[in-house]
Amino acid sequence: METPKNYYIPTVIEKTGQGERAYDIYSRLLLDRVIFLGTEIDDTVANSVIAQLGVPDMRIPIQYALTYPNRIPSPVKPLSLTQYGNLSFFEPDYETFGLINVCRKAINDGGLYPACANAANEEANLAFRQGKIKFLEIEELVRSAVEASQHYDIYTLDDVLAMYSWAREYVKNKIN
Repeated sequence: METPKNYYIPTVIEKTGQGERAYDIYSRLLLDRVIFLGTEIDDTVANSVIAQLGVPDMRIPIQYALTYPNRIPSPVKPLSLTQYGNLSFFEPDYETFGLINVCRKAINDGGLYPACANAANEEANLAFRQGKIKFLEIEELVRSAVEASQHYDIYTLDDVLAMYSWAREYVKNKIN
């Protein structure tokens, strides 16, 4: 089994009065957001939320990616919450971004479903960026792959890699 070599960044299409615009999801989320929650807020974390805070500037993750494993001084000013101002929190639009529901279900169902969803999403995003499918087909393809995949309660690394390959092939076959 070959280890995956390509990693893809999810893309978001935003409809505006002037048409559609594509963003990598991280740029879109970083337009005005500072806090990234690592988990859903529920009864186990309702009294305490641990969040990663950062300046909404894509130069930081790009610099980290280009200089890894080394670290060099950042061109971005450090985050100052007193100078930043207000923080806003919004519920995701689960209807528009239905893939969130597919991925949450995969996580809740466990096993290899999350690996399947991730691999299917990578392949569907690649096809979208190559102009082979429409944006909204990404969700359909990922949902279809997860629903068609086999459930495993116990699995090995080889099983994870096999699921990765299977899900990518599944999406390719659905597109062709």
